[in-house]
Amino acid sequence: MSHPIIIQGGMGTGVSNWRLARTVSQLGQLGVVSGTAIDVIVARRLQEGDPGGHLRRAFDQFPFPEIAKRVWEQHFIPGGKAPSDPFRPLPLLNHPPLRSQVERLVVANFAEVYLAREGHSGAIGINYLQKVQLPTLPSIFGALLAGVDYVLMGAGIPMAIPGVLDQLAAGQPARLKIEVEGTEPGDEFVSTFDPVDFCGGTVPPLRRPKFLAIISSYVLALTLARKASGRVDGFVVEGPTAGGHNAPPRGALQLNDRGEPVYGDRDVPDLEKIRDLGLPFWLAGSYATPERLTEARQTGAAGIQVGTAFAFCDESGVEPGLKSRVLDSVRNGTLDVFTDPLASPTGFPFKVARLEGTLGEDATYVDRHRICDLGYLRRPFRKAPGELGYRCPGEPEDHFVRKGGHCEETEGRKCICNGLMATIGLGQIQSDGTPEPALITTGDDVAGLTRFLHEGANHYSAADVVHHLLGQTN
Repeated sequence: MSHPIIIQGGMGTGVSNWRLARTVSQLGQLGVVSGTAIDVIVARRLQEGDPGGHLRRAFDQFPFPEIAKRVWEQHFIPGGKAPSDPFRPLPLLNHPPLRSQVERLVVANFAEVYLAREGHSGAIGINYLQKVQLPTLPSIFGALLAGVDYVLMGAGIPMAIPGVLDQLAAGQPARLKIEVEGTEPGDEFVSTFDPVDFCGGTVPPLRRPKFLAIISSYVLALTLARKASGRVDGFVVEGPTAGGHNAPPRGALQLNDRGEPVYGDRDVPDLEKIRDLGLPFWLAGSYATPERLTEARQTGAAGIQVGTAFAFCDESGVEPGLKSRVLDSVRNGTLDVFTDPLASPTGFPFKVARLEGTLGEDATYVDRHRICDLGYLRRPFRKAPGELGYRCPGEPEDHFVRKGGHCEETEGRKCICNGLMATIGLGQIQSDGTPEPALITTGDDVAGLTRFLHEGANHYSAADVVHHLLGQTN
């Protein structure tokens, strides 16, 4: 079995979009799109009038035209909305979801993967978060309909996903247990998806993609290899210097003088034991140099996963003005990356770039009016037998407390959903006319991005990254 040497990281909420993944795949590596909140991204692209007509091409290829038509007509605005107008709000995803929400999830995931795979034969993957549970089944089915080659998942322990892939690829109903706070004996909350019901009869032939679990330790790799519900095809072993969510340090939480979690020897994965499991693995977290790629291969790794270097290249989804500001700050040596133990409502440490005017800056965070109108990181909790409620530490404090949460849990929490959407130029205009501020996440390796810049250039391409890593010249 041949494996890519470089996996382009599945960076959150549209940063690793179809353009980036398609480019990396055409370069012979694994391009990965992010499936997180892709239904909102597609709905907002349609409200902007589908610039370039790309979604129209993808929707036209969806195997169930009436479903694609309903999603299109619900969101498309000919010519696009006015820049000062807010995006139309979408109902928050609850359990069980509305039929319209399921259709939007399936079609959106299909469209992103279809566009990434369009016009070439390279491999495409899609990345999901274990902690974002409610959209998972219809999202995966949409990706399967488009022929996705790999599914990657982290931010939790994705024990059930290999079996879900087996079931959905066979056109069979799939179930996924929902992690719910405050459950009592006898409670069972389960998300379900029936491909036959969705398709109205015959399910098209589907191929089961490879599954890569994103992990941080040998124990987790061993558990998944032995006890997952189906075949695990490999691992991405991610260290604490990687961008986005990081696994918390093992043991009691300790903070350094900057207030960041302290990682120690217990957090260094045992690569020799992971190698002995006999499954391919890739190393992630500050590996984006030819030397570190060689080092990774010498440990037995199939290669590396690279996020930060691709996050700020020409093809990524980061809004161009923000991209330029980040690169300018890197050049000047002034960009500070903070591993924030509180920012994410998930409770995982989250790396944030402290850039003026973004949520990484304390003043901007304090000035922002709290609102939870996307809700992907809400936590389900038991309200009553068979009934779920939802709360997020990033929502208004009084709302969170009224739902049974503790006020101290809201301290320092940032709205990652809205912040990341603003980072890709799709931020909401809130009711008071204020645009949502961006939230930029990046790995510690951001300081080395200048190595991809040609002399006199202020930008670089995905090809520059791949060629540099492989020791090739353009």
